[in-house]
Amino acid sequence: MQDYNKASAWFDDLYKKHEDEPHNIPWVTKEVNPLLQSYIDDLEDHKGKALVVGCGFGDDAYALDKAGYDVLAIDVSQTALDMAQKRFTHSTILFEKQDIFDMPAAYHEAFDFVFEALTIQSLPHEFRNKMIEAIANCVAKDGKLLVVAHKRENVFDGPPWPLEEDEVALFKSYGLKEVDFEIHTQESDVSSKCFRVLYKKEA
Repeated sequence: MQDYNKASAWFDDLYKKHEDEPHNIPWVTKEVNPLLQSYIDDLEDHKGKALVVGCGFGDDAYALDKAGYDVLAIDVSQTALDMAQKRFTHSTILFEKQDIFDMPAAYHEAFDFVFEALTIQSLPHEFRNKMIEAIANCVAKDGKLLVVAHKRENVFDGPPWPLEEDEVALFKSYGLKEVDFEIHTQESDVSSKCFRVLYKKEA
C-alpha cells in the first residue's frame, strides 16, 4: 500500500528527529496509558497473548507484560522500536516492525487481548475503515479489544484526526460486540474528550 506508506512515513521521521528529545513527540509520555492501566487494575486475571498496536516507546506493552500477558508490540517506526527495546530489555516483550495492513497470516485471530490507542486517528480518513478491519482480525475468538481514541469535537486540521462515535462503532461490523463504552474528559490539545471502548469477539 504505497499511499499508506507515504501517510505513515512521518512517524519514523518524527521519532528520528526527536530521538534525544522524546518530550517533543506529542503522544510520548513514557508512562502507561491511564485508561489501559485502569482496565488492568479492574481485573485480577490477565493471561494469554496480547498485541499492542503502534507501541511507540513501549510503556503500554510493558504494563501488559507485567500483568501477565505474552506481549507482541508492533510499530511502523524502527526508531521507536529500538528505543522501546532498550528501555525494556529485562522484559519478555517481542518488539516487531510491522505494517498493520500486512499482518502475517499467523496473527489472524491470534491474540486474546489487543490494545489500540490513538493510532487509528493518526492516519487520514481514507485508511480508517481498513485499519479497523485489520485490528479486528487480530482478535481471537472470545478475545477482547480495548480502543482509546480522541473524540472529534470540531474541525481539526490533523494529524491526528479524532474519531466520531460511529467510526469507533465500525468494530462491530467485524465480529466484535461492544462490552463497555466510556467517554473520559482529559486535558489535550486534540480534544477534551476521549473514547475508551471494550469489545469482545464472538466465539
